[in-house]
Amino acid sequence: MSAALTARERMLGRLRSAKPSAPGAVEAIDAAIDSHYQARRTAAPLPARDRMAAMQAALRAAHAQVDCVSTDGWPALLAQRLGAHGVRRLLLDTGSAEGQALRAALPAGVEALSFERPLAQWKGELFDTVDAGFTVARSGVAASGTLVIAPDAAAPRTVSLAPPLHICLAYASTLHVDLHAAACAERWADGMPSNLVLVSGPSKTSDIQQTLAYGAHGPRWLWVLIVDDLSAQEGGQP
Repeated sequence: MSAALTARERMLGRLRSAKPSAPGAVEAIDAAIDSHYQARRTAAPLPARDRMAAMQAALRAAHAQVDCVSTDGWPALLAQRLGAHGVRRLLLDTGSAEGQALRAALPAGVEALSFERPLAQWKGELFDTVDAGFTVARSGVAASGTLVIAPDAAAPRTVSLAPPLHICLAYASTLHVDLHAAACAERWADGMPSNLVLVSGPSKTSDIQQTLAYGAHGPRWLWVLIVDDLSAQEGGQP
């Protein structure tokens, strides 16, 4: 026992006396990372319209339903699909411009709900009776088909997590080539957002038999509408 303790103490002594290696300057590390990703983007540029196609392909590969839609046509299209899907109660931010546009287009059989009460007061109702949640992405990452969502009081994380169907609206002008480009363009280094949700497909899991199941820990379905707002910026049609 004493020999074992001695060996242990010798090992701990060496660890305590070892001098940590001097880390590289943060600026140098940042510059190296920036240079790496800039070289990748220079070698394989991805124009704005190509980002739309890449985003769509990546999300579809993850079993999401994705459509590219016009700036004025998406509310009617989504309202029709919600009715066809059997949605009766839809959770959304009724104060946002997108929420108001969708609410105005909903058929009589679909009720629009806002997140006005604390979760504890209506958790049972939310999980048992709400069919879908509607969010608007802050941005998107084309390389991985990732939606970047910034929850707030009007549209908390629960909107994209609890209902079995999550619908997300993303504007083509906000799509970035990769996550590094998103962090740089949105200046995360100047103040990292306190709460970001990254969504790359419907919720899925698998058991020990490797049987894939959807909806076990979140929405079973993900619908994404990519709004083509590039035409107005380009001054023409796509």
